[in-house]
Amino acid sequence: MTPATLHALFMLRVSVFVVEQACAYQEIDAADAIAEHLVLRPAGENHAGAIAGCLRLLPPEGDGPNAPVRIGRIVVAPAWRGARLGDRLMIEAIDRAGQRYPGHPLLLSAQAHLQRFYARHGFSPVSPVYDEDGIAHVDMRRAAA
Repeated sequence: MTPATLHALFMLRVSVFVVEQACAYQEIDAADAIAEHLVLRPAGENHAGAIAGCLRLLPPEGDGPNAPVRIGRIVVAPAWRGARLGDRLMIEAIDRAGQRYPGHPLLLSAQAHLQRFYARHGFSPVSPVYDEDGIAHVDMRRAAA
């Protein structure tokens, strides 16, 4: 990833997760250094350098086959919402995780109001709703493909 792409990725995440959602927290963290970042770019010359959406994929937490791969920091730029880019990101993440870490389940921490979205991609709640930085979340898991 080029420095310009990484910068655009961080700008998008901070603009949504920190500024738009009014949530002061450590958005850029140590996990970014070990994550694979999936990026969707809009087509066309008018959007050079822009990022329409992104997420990060973290390797399994532990050694066993039940150690989950974590998907996180899933975001679509405000200008691109409603274009089903979140679905494209999730399909790509699930496919990529299956290629890189076959046999491992997937885990994510979903904002609670997005449970139906993640359920459409095979995720089920595995925790009660909890507060994370002032936003209701729920842990969701998808069995290995």
